[in-house]
Amino acid sequence: MALGDLMASRFSQSSVAVSNHLDECSSHGDGDLSSHRRDRDSDAASSSYANATATTSMAYFPQNILLCELRHDAFEACAPSGPSDSGLVSKWRPRDRMKTGCVALVLCLNISVDPPDVIKISPCARMECWIDPFSMAPQKALEMIGKNLSAQYERWQPKARCKYQLDPTVEEVKKLCNTCRKYAKSERVLFHYNGHGVPKPTANGEIWLFNKSYTQYIPLPIRDLDSWLKTPSIYVFDCSAAGMIVNAFIELHDWNASVSSGSARDCILLAACEAHETLPQSAEFPADVFTSCLTTPIKMALRWFCTRSLLRESLDYSLIDKIPGRQNDRKTLLGELNWIFTAVTDTIAWNVLPHELFQRLFRQDLLVASLFRNFLLAERIMRSANCSPISHPKLPPTHQHHMWDAWDMAAEICLSQLKSLVDDPNAEFQPSPFFTEQLTAFEVWLDHGSENKKPPEQLPIVLQCEGISLNADGMGVVPSGMVKKSSLVTIAMFGIVGSASCWHGSQFKVLLSQCHRFRALVLLGRFLDMGPWAVDLALSVGIFPYVLKLLQTTTPELRQILVFIWTKILALDKSCQVDLVKDGGHVYFIRFLDSVEAYPEQRAMAAFVLAVIVDGHKRGQEACIRAGLIDVCLKHLQGSIPNDGQTEPLFLQWLCLCLGKLWEDFTDTQIMSLQASGPAIYAPLLSLLSEPQPEVRASAVFALGTLLDVGFDSTREGTGDEECDDDDEKIKAEISIIKSLLNVVSDGSPLVRAEIAVALGRFAFGHNKHLKSIAAAYWKPQSNLLNSFPSLANAKGTSNVYTNPNQYVPYGSIVPPQVGPLLRVGNDNSVIRDGRVSTSSSPLANSGIMHGSPLSDDSSQHSDSGILNDGVSNGIVNHSRPRPLDNAMYSQCVLAMRTLAKDPSPRIASLGRRVLSIIGIEQVVNKPVKSAGTTVRPADPAALSPTPSLIGLARSTSWFDMNGGNLPMTFRTPPVSPPRPNYLTGMRRVYSLEFRPHQLNSPDAGLADPLLGSAGSSGVSERSFLPQSIIYNWSCGHFSKPLLSAADDSEEILARREEREKFALEHISKCQHSSVSKLNNQIASWDTKFETGAKTALLQPFSPIVVAADESERIRIWNYDEATLLNSFDNHNFPDKGISKLCLVNELDDSLLLVASCDGNVRIWKDYTLRGQQKLVTAFSSIQGHRPGVRSVKAVVDWQQQSGYLYAAGEISSIMAWDLDKEQLVYSIPSLSDSSISALSASQVHGGQLAVGFVDGSVKLFDVRTPEMLVCAARPHTTRSERVVGIGFQPGLDPAKIVSASQAGDIEFLDVRNSNSAYLTIDAHRGSLTALAVHRHAPLIASGSAKQIIKVFSLEGSQLGTIRYYPTFMAQKIGPVSCLAFHPYQVLLAAGAADSLVSIYADDNSQAR
Repeated sequence: MALGDLMASRFSQSSVAVSNHLDECSSHGDGDLSSHRRDRDSDAASSSYANATATTSMAYFPQNILLCELRHDAFEACAPSGPSDSGLVSKWRPRDRMKTGCVALVLCLNISVDPPDVIKISPCARMECWIDPFSMAPQKALEMIGKNLSAQYERWQPKARCKYQLDPTVEEVKKLCNTCRKYAKSERVLFHYNGHGVPKPTANGEIWLFNKSYTQYIPLPIRDLDSWLKTPSIYVFDCSAAGMIVNAFIELHDWNASVSSGSARDCILLAACEAHETLPQSAEFPADVFTSCLTTPIKMALRWFCTRSLLRESLDYSLIDKIPGRQNDRKTLLGELNWIFTAVTDTIAWNVLPHELFQRLFRQDLLVASLFRNFLLAERIMRSANCSPISHPKLPPTHQHHMWDAWDMAAEICLSQLKSLVDDPNAEFQPSPFFTEQLTAFEVWLDHGSENKKPPEQLPIVLQCEGISLNADGMGVVPSGMVKKSSLVTIAMFGIVGSASCWHGSQFKVLLSQCHRFRALVLLGRFLDMGPWAVDLALSVGIFPYVLKLLQTTTPELRQILVFIWTKILALDKSCQVDLVKDGGHVYFIRFLDSVEAYPEQRAMAAFVLAVIVDGHKRGQEACIRAGLIDVCLKHLQGSIPNDGQTEPLFLQWLCLCLGKLWEDFTDTQIMSLQASGPAIYAPLLSLLSEPQPEVRASAVFALGTLLDVGFDSTREGTGDEECDDDDEKIKAEISIIKSLLNVVSDGSPLVRAEIAVALGRFAFGHNKHLKSIAAAYWKPQSNLLNSFPSLANAKGTSNVYTNPNQYVPYGSIVPPQVGPLLRVGNDNSVIRDGRVSTSSSPLANSGIMHGSPLSDDSSQHSDSGILNDGVSNGIVNHSRPRPLDNAMYSQCVLAMRTLAKDPSPRIASLGRRVLSIIGIEQVVNKPVKSAGTTVRPADPAALSPTPSLIGLARSTSWFDMNGGNLPMTFRTPPVSPPRPNYLTGMRRVYSLEFRPHQLNSPDAGLADPLLGSAGSSGVSERSFLPQSIIYNWSCGHFSKPLLSAADDSEEILARREEREKFALEHISKCQHSSVSKLNNQIASWDTKFETGAKTALLQPFSPIVVAADESERIRIWNYDEATLLNSFDNHNFPDKGISKLCLVNELDDSLLLVASCDGNVRIWKDYTLRGQQKLVTAFSSIQGHRPGVRSVKAVVDWQQQSGYLYAAGEISSIMAWDLDKEQLVYSIPSLSDSSISALSASQVHGGQLAVGFVDGSVKLFDVRTPEMLVCAARPHTTRSERVVGIGFQPGLDPAKIVSASQAGDIEFLDVRNSNSAYLTIDAHRGSLTALAVHRHAPLIASGSAKQIIKVFSLEGSQLGTIRYYPTFMAQKIGPVSCLAFHPYQVLLAAGAADSLVSIYADDNSQAR
């Protein structure tokens, strides 16, 4: 299938898929699904309840696979790198482009006088430059030969000056060489020596010339010749024993290199034969056969081939001289032969020579490339006469390369038409099938080749760039004459060719048929799609100048393929942006971007190309703005309609990135755009913040962030009213943007939150002074709170103050959070003297720097009550101009920054801390001191140092304080009562703002981020510490991967999926029809070594693996078949209240471990069973806001694979439904209760259903597919209204029956069709029930109590077993049961207790392990 067909089919499929996805999953900003989705699902939900009795044994397996996109691949582990402009990509560009500026021809023929050391045969070779010297007077013949040779070289290099000396003396040669070097300057000089009329070179490397009277041969040492021509130079020696000269040159250069430390001399040599050989004398060849091969290769090749061809009877030399056509005309016989010859020789060189040598000899210099291409022919012809041409650098033998057979065949096909073409000038020439056959061979390689196999031999034929001299700008310059005639094979493959003037901007001429032209580009595109290695290979062959020139064409069918090719090139090498802008190539892509007939993903490629063009390239930004790129991008963003096939997410993503790169660090353009269009500039971007694709949302945030001001506050100090008026539009834009970003600061995707952190960092940089004053007001109360450190740590929360640093604070609130104690991070000795903290041992203390509160009591006159109450007073005076934004906005920004600094994703938290440091706040960690009674188990392989557990924020003395901050410059230490020792060890130094640069660089400067301590005072260095965006580099990775082929492991994945589904079906059937009498056979027991016992456990469905976690959020994975610990790791570095739930995402495929903490943070891990190789896939906070006066969220979470939803609730008034595919909050379901939610379970069979239990004992069933969402509500636990500990759906496909267990010990069986009362009640435990587990398919439930008892019941209420103690000889009782978990497809029960043991139980038929 052609590339165009592949692209068309793939794009149409993706458009349909995306359309369907949007149709089903699009959501409004408030979390409600679209109405048509709601209606459709509502009907399905209603019918499911109506037909609940029609159960079936067939299980439903979800087909969705989540969290496997590019953004989930090691997001935390590494920073992505976008297109590069160094490293691998630097190799394909010739580093030292060269041009041969002058040609010196020295002919020592001495016609009619044979040299003394030559004995000629008869008949003998006589032709020199295709002239018989004995057919005219010797002097005239000599002059004609000189002119002919000069003309032959000029056809290869028209701009080079050719000078020749005929039978010269030493002085004449010296003058010639000096003149040529003076004219060529630093360019290369070619020295051609024909010594057919003088003796062979001497063993010392001397060539022979004449005296003035031609009575003596005068030797010229090579050393002298080399000193005259200097470097760079190329020598051609056409004489017998020419290898003598090459050997002498090599010895000379080796000696020069040994005595001088300079760089090696750039000297190239071509010699007609080895040192011991004599030139061929057969009349079959011309006397200067070597020169003829180098300067007239087609004529020489055909004359030699004629005598060996099957056509030799019908061809003679006279016909060859009459070959019709021009060498630069592909439609003529001569042009066809010339192009085939060029393709063959270039292909041989590409496949035989080392990469660097090929670049030097065939891509660096136009004339050198031509000579070496023709040198391959000379080797082939002269070796047939037992003569071996040699070169320096030395080339491997090529005379028997199989590509010569392809040349012979093509030449024979062309020559077969020669007689008819000569006889009838009007006869039409039929092109050779050579290129078609070579393209077919290349296509075959594409079907079976790979990076690990030998590169395709045909690549130079498809990507030919012969005869190009790269000028200083890197562009191809093809001169007129033979060079142009022999260098345009690739252009012919693409269907274009031209004369010399065509290369300077005239129209291209289509020469090949449409199918050939299109096919060549399609195959090139397929090859480039194989990976960066293929792009580098193509660039090193020389494709770049030609695909650059192709952008000047207007042929419609080439546009899509060219955009694809340029996408692949720029995904590897960013440096091409300069060439594109210089040649106006950006206009081509802007036009394509604005076209409507292309598929959205193809236009996304054009947007990607334009984004790379403007990335960090000022000229590119200016050129694209002049060409109207902003208007084009905004037009498509404004015209994007949800559920429209044209709104391909990738297209929207790259429109945003393109705009962001246009505005990035280009203030003039930002202001100009805002003044010209106002809100129309950013309004389309704001609307994308609720898009279902995280990449689109992140790209929109990135583009919006580039519009935020990054200027210094100090630059605003002296501005006048006029300038203020000019900034009004900018300020309005910033207000709108910041408000919108604050609304999405808790987005479910780390990719989006990272961009929000970057945008807030830019905002903090531009509004540094104002944000610092707000932050200072927040932290000012600590001056008084320092009097009672321990009481601060144990402070009780109020309705407006949240003491838990991990809790969520609504962003609309201006009330600052209660901040944890100030903590010292350092190892200097602190001494308490007179109620103050003395740090006399600190070197900074000796410098007179005071330690204490960030705001001294000197500053108390600036009351902060306004900021605490109404958000009007800022606490800081003496501003020279009004604040551009109000205090409420700044307060919300500080709170958002604080939330990001505590993000569950380590990368986002790091970005958030960096943003806080910009406004002078450091996040400080207190590592609690373990009490004497607390010990670490010596047998614990994963025992670590104490984990930081308390996070606070403290005022920092960052480098920003030196620029524009007008906080009081000196602080006096307030009275501090002696704190307790364990708090004293964590006391945080807070310095005054009287810092000098050298003090900032000191190791004891107290900076949280070492980067901040090394900052200079310049704006450039300071801006380098801004958080850096990653969405652009992340997104570029999409285009560097194969786009036209599916993953190689897709079949393997499907096979594994089928195998697991078969396993699950077999075991589900067993579970449904099993008759379990007892479930107290302990088959495995595992000492987890958890100090506080296992809080939650999970059994893997397809491996004998159990996962357990404790209060400290330590996760351990154990193989209970082999009794081995597989892995152990911390969920995060700052554990709070333990883990509330473990779930498997994609359990039928490569499962991911979802870990939900009690604070509502969710982290998802992959490779979690491999020791030390676990990777965080994504992390987010599932709980947003909580009830006033509540200190702990107490999150309850469950995962539903079928819908892709994660449900989370707790001490909040609603249930959060997160779509993990979108990584977005799609529902906020009102709980309709004053009580908090204590238990939650999502149906694993019916998507959208969840059962919820409350603290007051009530139970509710929700279905997000129904308009009202609430299906039913009941209060089954009527005896004692205690909290619901566990809830779940009964096994099977019946959506109407649920099981609920309360702390009072009763288990209630409910049918939603009769929700007035439970139809079955089991009094399992009296006042001590702690855990409930319901099997997914078997008719089993299990409950555990604080009284060390586990009971197993059937759905009819029969008790099937009781587990009271371990079956050991000591009959040790188990601890209070903390967690229970059934295996999803087998009758296995995992139980964790308050001690460190996790046990696995099976029925009586199972064997202990």
